[in-house]
Amino acid sequence: MKYLIVGTGGVGGSIAGFLSKAGKEVECIARGEHLEAIRRDGLVLQSDLMNETLVAKIPAYSEEEYMREIKKRPMAARPDVIFISVKGYSLEEIAPMLDHFSKPGTLCIPILNGYGIGPRLQNLVEEATVIDGLIYLVAYIESPGHVRQVGRVFNIIYGSRPHQRIPASRLEQIAMDLRQASLKVEVSDDINRDTFIKWGFISAMSCTGAYFDCPMGPIQKQGPERQLFTGLCRESYALGVKLGIHMPADYMIHNLSVIDHLDPDVTASMQKDISRHHASEIDGQLFALAELGHEMGVDMSTYDKVCEKFKNLR
Repeated sequence: MKYLIVGTGGVGGSIAGFLSKAGKEVECIARGEHLEAIRRDGLVLQSDLMNETLVAKIPAYSEEEYMREIKKRPMAARPDVIFISVKGYSLEEIAPMLDHFSKPGTLCIPILNGYGIGPRLQNLVEEATVIDGLIYLVAYIESPGHVRQVGRVFNIIYGSRPHQRIPASRLEQIAMDLRQASLKVEVSDDINRDTFIKWGFISAMSCTGAYFDCPMGPIQKQGPERQLFTGLCRESYALGVKLGIHMPADYMIHNLSVIDHLDPDVTASMQKDISRHHASEIDGQLFALAELGHEMGVDMSTYDKVCEKFKNLR
Protein backbone atom coordinates (compact mmCIF):
# COMPACT_ATOMS: atom_id res chain seq x y z
CA MET A 1 0.00 0.00 0.00
CA LYS A 2 0.97 3.60 -0.55
CA TYR A 3 1.16 5.91 2.46
CA LEU A 4 1.12 9.70 2.66
CA ILE A 5 2.03 11.59 5.83
CA VAL A 6 0.46 15.05 6.04
CA GLY A 7 2.40 16.95 8.69
CA THR A 8 5.88 15.48 9.10
CA GLY A 9 6.71 16.82 12.56
CA GLY A 10 7.50 14.66 15.56
CA VAL A 11 4.53 12.30 15.16
CA GLY A 12 4.35 12.24 11.36
CA GLY A 13 8.11 12.04 10.98
CA SER A 14 8.32 9.09 13.36
CA ILE A 15 5.58 7.19 11.51
CA ALA A 16 7.21 7.96 8.16
CA GLY A 17 10.63 6.87 9.37
CA PHE A 18 9.45 3.55 10.77
CA LEU A 19 7.40 2.78 7.65
CA SER A 20 10.32 3.63 5.39
CA LYS A 21 12.72 1.45 7.39
CA ALA A 22 10.29 -1.46 6.92
CA GLY A 23 10.35 -0.94 3.15
CA LYS A 24 6.86 0.53 2.84
CA GLU A 25 6.04 3.05 0.14
CA VAL A 26 5.69 6.39 1.92
CA GLU A 27 5.68 10.07 0.95
CA CYS A 28 5.42 13.10 3.17
CA ILE A 29 4.24 16.70 3.21
CA ALA A 30 6.20 19.23 5.23
CA ARG A 31 6.99 22.94 5.24
CA GLY A 32 9.79 25.48 5.29
CA GLU A 33 13.32 24.62 6.39
CA HIS A 34 12.17 21.21 7.62
CA LEU A 35 10.96 20.31 4.13
CA GLU A 36 14.14 21.56 2.48
CA ALA A 37 16.33 19.58 4.88
CA ILE A 38 14.35 16.37 4.28
CA ARG A 39 14.68 16.80 0.54
CA ARG A 40 18.39 17.58 0.76
CA ASP A 41 19.59 15.12 3.40
CA GLY A 42 16.70 12.73 3.99
CA LEU A 43 14.54 12.49 7.11
CA VAL A 44 16.85 11.92 10.07
CA LEU A 45 15.05 10.01 12.83
CA GLN A 46 16.85 9.50 16.12
CA SER A 47 14.79 6.83 17.86
CA ASP A 48 15.06 5.37 21.33
CA LEU A 49 12.73 2.57 20.26
CA MET A 50 14.97 1.57 17.33
CA ASN A 51 18.16 2.28 19.31
CA GLU A 52 19.59 3.96 16.24
CA THR A 53 19.57 7.06 14.08
CA LEU A 54 17.89 6.41 10.75
CA VAL A 55 18.28 8.46 7.58
CA ALA A 56 15.20 7.82 5.43
CA LYS A 57 15.16 9.03 1.83
CA ILE A 58 11.45 9.83 1.65
CA PRO A 59 9.90 11.85 -1.19
CA ALA A 60 8.89 15.15 0.40
CA TYR A 61 6.62 17.89 -0.91
CA SER A 62 4.88 21.07 0.11
CA GLU A 63 1.08 20.99 -0.07
CA GLU A 64 1.10 22.90 -3.35
CA GLU A 65 3.81 20.71 -4.90
CA TYR A 66 1.98 17.52 -3.96
CA MET A 67 -1.23 18.91 -5.42
CA ARG A 68 0.53 19.40 -8.75
CA GLU A 69 2.33 16.05 -8.52
CA ILE A 70 -0.80 14.03 -7.78
CA LYS A 71 -2.60 15.41 -10.85
CA LYS A 72 0.06 13.82 -13.06
CA ARG A 73 -0.50 10.35 -11.64
CA PRO A 74 -3.05 7.72 -12.58
CA MET A 75 -5.72 7.25 -9.91
CA ALA A 76 -4.22 3.93 -8.79
CA ALA A 77 -0.94 5.67 -7.90
CA ARG A 78 -2.59 7.90 -5.29
CA PRO A 79 -2.19 7.03 -1.59
CA ASP A 80 -4.20 4.21 -0.03
CA VAL A 81 -3.74 5.60 3.49
CA ILE A 82 -3.20 9.20 4.59
CA PHE A 83 -1.96 9.79 8.13
CA ILE A 84 -2.81 13.34 9.22
CA SER A 85 -0.61 14.65 12.01
CA VAL A 86 -0.98 18.42 11.82
CA LYS A 87 -1.97 20.59 14.77
CA GLY A 88 -5.68 20.80 15.48
CA TYR A 89 -5.89 24.44 14.47
CA SER A 90 -4.69 23.52 10.93
CA LEU A 91 -7.51 21.07 10.11
CA GLU A 92 -9.61 23.56 8.16
CA GLU A 93 -6.54 24.53 6.15
CA ILE A 94 -5.58 21.02 5.03
CA ALA A 95 -9.11 19.57 4.65
CA PRO A 96 -9.72 20.75 1.04
CA MET A 97 -6.53 19.03 -0.10
CA LEU A 98 -7.56 15.58 1.10
CA ASP A 99 -10.11 15.07 -1.66
CA HIS A 100 -7.49 15.98 -4.26
CA PHE A 101 -4.97 13.58 -2.73
CA SER A 102 -7.38 10.64 -2.41
CA LYS A 103 -8.81 7.95 -4.66
CA PRO A 104 -11.88 5.77 -4.07
CA GLY A 105 -11.11 3.69 -0.99
CA THR A 106 -8.41 5.94 0.46
CA LEU A 107 -8.60 6.05 4.25
CA CYS A 108 -7.60 9.22 6.08
CA ILE A 109 -6.49 8.64 9.67
CA PRO A 110 -6.10 11.79 11.79
CA ILE A 111 -3.55 11.35 14.57
CA LEU A 112 -4.28 14.49 16.57
CA ASN A 113 -4.73 15.46 20.20
CA GLY A 114 -8.48 15.91 20.41
CA TYR A 115 -11.92 14.36 20.49
CA GLY A 116 -14.39 14.17 17.61
CA ILE A 117 -11.66 14.94 15.08
CA GLY A 118 -12.78 12.27 12.61
CA PRO A 119 -16.39 13.48 12.29
CA ARG A 120 -15.24 17.10 12.26
CA LEU A 121 -12.81 16.46 9.42
CA GLN A 122 -15.26 14.26 7.52
CA ASN A 123 -17.70 17.17 7.45
CA LEU A 124 -15.05 19.25 5.66
CA VAL A 125 -14.32 16.78 2.84
CA GLU A 126 -16.53 15.15 0.23
CA GLU A 127 -14.71 12.20 -1.33
CA ALA A 128 -12.16 11.04 1.22
CA THR A 129 -13.17 8.62 3.99
CA VAL A 130 -12.02 9.82 7.40
CA ILE A 131 -11.84 7.44 10.35
CA ASP A 132 -10.40 8.19 13.80
CA GLY A 133 -6.99 7.62 15.33
CA LEU A 134 -4.68 8.50 18.18
CA ILE A 135 -1.12 7.89 19.24
CA TYR A 136 0.88 7.56 22.44
CA LEU A 137 4.31 8.91 21.53
CA VAL A 138 6.85 11.49 22.59
CA ALA A 139 8.59 12.97 19.55
CA TYR A 140 9.53 16.38 18.26
CA ILE A 141 11.52 18.21 15.58
CA GLU A 142 14.99 18.70 17.06
CA SER A 143 16.23 20.72 14.08
CA PRO A 144 15.19 21.05 10.42
CA GLY A 145 15.01 17.56 8.95
CA HIS A 146 15.84 15.91 12.29
CA VAL A 147 13.09 14.21 14.33
CA ARG A 148 13.73 12.89 17.84
CA GLN A 149 11.60 10.01 19.17
CA VAL A 150 11.98 9.60 22.95
CA GLY A 151 11.27 6.57 25.13
CA ARG A 152 9.88 3.10 24.52
CA VAL A 153 6.23 4.10 24.01
CA PHE A 154 4.99 4.23 20.41
CA ASN A 155 1.40 2.99 20.27
CA ILE A 156 -1.04 3.72 17.44
CA ILE A 157 -4.77 3.11 17.86
CA TYR A 158 -7.31 3.68 15.10
CA GLY A 159 -10.74 2.51 14.07
CA SER A 160 -13.86 3.34 12.11
CA ARG A 161 -17.12 4.61 13.50
CA PRO A 162 -19.93 2.01 13.45
CA HIS A 163 -21.95 3.61 10.65
CA GLN A 164 -18.95 3.67 8.29
CA ARG A 165 -19.04 -0.10 7.75
CA ILE A 166 -15.40 -0.36 6.70
CA PRO A 167 -14.37 -4.03 6.37
CA ALA A 168 -12.27 -5.24 9.26
CA SER A 169 -9.85 -6.76 6.75
CA ARG A 170 -9.10 -3.27 5.39
CA LEU A 171 -8.20 -1.96 8.82
CA GLU A 172 -6.15 -5.06 9.62
CA GLN A 173 -4.20 -4.67 6.39
CA ILE A 174 -2.93 -1.31 7.62
CA ALA A 175 -2.20 -2.77 11.05
CA MET A 176 -0.11 -5.52 9.44
CA ASP A 177 2.08 -2.94 7.70
CA LEU A 178 2.54 -0.97 10.90
CA ARG A 179 3.42 -4.08 12.88
CA GLN A 180 5.96 -5.05 10.22
CA ALA A 181 7.43 -1.60 10.93
CA SER A 182 7.88 -2.67 14.60
CA LEU A 183 5.05 -0.47 15.89
CA LYS A 184 2.48 -1.43 18.49
CA VAL A 185 -0.93 -1.14 16.85
CA GLU A 186 -4.52 -1.68 17.94
CA VAL A 187 -7.62 -1.63 15.75
CA SER A 188 -10.12 -0.23 18.21
CA ASP A 189 -13.51 -1.78 18.86
CA ASP A 190 -14.72 1.56 20.31
CA ILE A 191 -12.75 4.43 18.79
CA ASN A 192 -15.08 7.02 20.35
CA ARG A 193 -14.02 5.76 23.80
CA ASP A 194 -10.35 5.54 22.93
CA THR A 195 -10.08 9.02 21.43
CA PHE A 196 -11.83 10.48 24.47
CA ILE A 197 -9.44 8.67 26.83
CA LYS A 198 -6.44 10.06 24.93
CA TRP A 199 -7.99 13.54 24.91
CA GLY A 200 -8.43 13.43 28.66
CA PHE A 201 -4.87 12.22 29.19
CA ILE A 202 -3.12 14.66 26.88
CA SER A 203 -5.21 17.52 28.24
CA ALA A 204 -4.24 16.72 31.84
CA MET A 205 -0.59 16.23 30.94
CA SER A 206 -0.30 19.40 28.82
CA CYS A 207 -2.27 21.58 31.21
CA THR A 208 -0.30 20.44 34.26
CA GLY A 209 3.02 20.97 32.54
CA ALA A 210 1.99 24.40 31.28
CA TYR A 211 0.46 25.46 34.61
CA PHE A 212 3.65 24.73 36.56
CA ASP A 213 6.00 25.23 33.58
CA CYS A 214 7.60 21.90 34.41
CA PRO A 215 8.60 18.66 32.61
CA MET A 216 7.12 15.28 33.50
CA GLY A 217 9.47 14.63 36.43
CA PRO A 218 7.55 16.62 39.07
CA ILE A 219 4.26 15.04 37.95
CA GLN A 220 5.77 11.59 38.55
CA LYS A 221 6.06 12.11 42.31
CA GLN A 222 3.76 13.28 45.06
CA GLY A 223 3.27 17.02 45.15
CA PRO A 224 1.08 19.83 43.78
CA GLU A 225 1.89 18.88 40.18
CA ARG A 226 0.59 15.33 40.57
CA GLN A 227 -2.42 16.59 42.53
CA LEU A 228 -3.36 18.92 39.68
CA PHE A 229 -2.89 16.15 37.12
CA THR A 230 -5.13 13.73 39.04
CA GLY A 231 -7.74 16.45 39.60
CA LEU A 232 -7.93 17.10 35.87
CA CYS A 233 -8.18 13.36 35.18
CA ARG A 234 -11.05 12.98 37.66
CA GLU A 235 -12.99 15.73 35.91
CA SER A 236 -12.42 14.33 32.41
CA TYR A 237 -13.52 10.91 33.69
CA ALA A 238 -16.75 12.42 35.04
CA LEU A 239 -17.29 14.18 31.70
CA GLY A 240 -16.83 10.93 29.80
CA VAL A 241 -19.43 9.23 31.99
CA LYS A 242 -21.87 12.10 31.40
CA LEU A 243 -21.34 11.78 27.64
CA GLY A 244 -22.27 8.10 27.79
CA ILE A 245 -18.78 6.88 26.97
CA HIS A 246 -17.84 3.47 28.37
CA MET A 247 -15.07 4.76 30.61
CA PRO A 248 -12.69 2.10 31.96
CA ALA A 249 -12.57 1.62 35.72
CA ASP A 250 -8.76 1.88 35.62
CA TYR A 251 -8.76 5.27 33.84
CA MET A 252 -6.76 7.00 36.58
CA ILE A 253 -4.35 4.08 36.96
CA HIS A 254 -3.78 4.03 33.20
CA ASN A 255 -3.10 7.77 33.01
CA LEU A 256 -0.69 7.70 35.93
CA SER A 257 1.08 4.68 34.47
CA VAL A 258 1.63 6.46 31.14
CA ILE A 259 2.92 9.59 32.89
CA ASP A 260 5.24 7.57 35.12
CA HIS A 261 6.80 5.77 32.14
CA LEU A 262 7.68 8.98 30.28
CA ASP A 263 11.14 10.48 30.30
CA PRO A 264 11.14 12.86 33.31
CA ASP A 265 12.71 15.62 31.19
CA VAL A 266 9.99 15.55 28.51
CA THR A 267 7.58 18.46 28.09
CA ALA A 268 4.29 18.48 26.15
CA SER A 269 4.17 20.17 22.75
CA MET A 270 1.40 22.55 23.85
CA GLN A 271 3.58 23.68 26.74
CA LYS A 272 6.54 24.22 24.41
CA ASP A 273 4.42 26.29 22.04
CA ILE A 274 3.06 28.47 24.84
CA SER A 275 6.53 29.12 26.27
CA ARG A 276 7.79 30.10 22.80
CA HIS A 277 4.77 32.33 22.16
CA HIS A 278 3.79 30.18 19.18
CA ALA A 279 0.29 29.15 18.12
CA SER A 280 -0.77 26.30 20.42
CA GLU A 281 -3.51 23.73 20.83
CA ILE A 282 -4.71 25.25 24.11
CA ASP A 283 -8.22 25.82 22.75
CA GLY A 284 -8.70 22.11 22.06
CA GLN A 285 -6.76 20.73 25.01
CA LEU A 286 -7.99 23.09 27.72
CA PHE A 287 -10.85 25.43 26.95
CA ALA A 288 -12.91 23.05 24.77
CA LEU A 289 -12.81 20.29 27.38
CA ALA A 290 -13.68 22.68 30.21
CA GLU A 291 -16.58 24.20 28.26
CA LEU A 292 -17.99 20.80 27.35
CA GLY A 293 -17.80 19.80 30.99
CA HIS A 294 -19.79 22.85 32.05
CA GLU A 295 -22.36 22.17 29.31
CA MET A 296 -22.80 18.66 30.68
CA GLY A 297 -23.14 19.87 34.27
CA VAL A 298 -19.84 18.44 35.51
CA ASP A 299 -17.86 20.06 38.34
CA MET A 300 -14.83 21.45 36.46
CA SER A 301 -13.20 23.38 39.31
CA THR A 302 -9.69 22.07 38.56
CA TYR A 303 -10.03 22.94 34.88
CA ASP A 304 -11.42 26.34 35.84
CA LYS A 305 -8.25 26.98 37.85
CA VAL A 306 -6.09 26.30 34.81
CA CYS A 307 -8.41 28.27 32.50
CA GLU A 308 -8.10 31.27 34.77
CA LYS A 309 -4.31 31.23 34.50
CA PHE A 310 -4.36 31.09 30.70
CA LYS A 311 -7.47 33.16 29.95
CA ASN A 312 -5.34 35.71 28.09
CA LEU A 313 -4.53 33.02 25.46
CA ARG A 314 -8.13 32.57 24.35
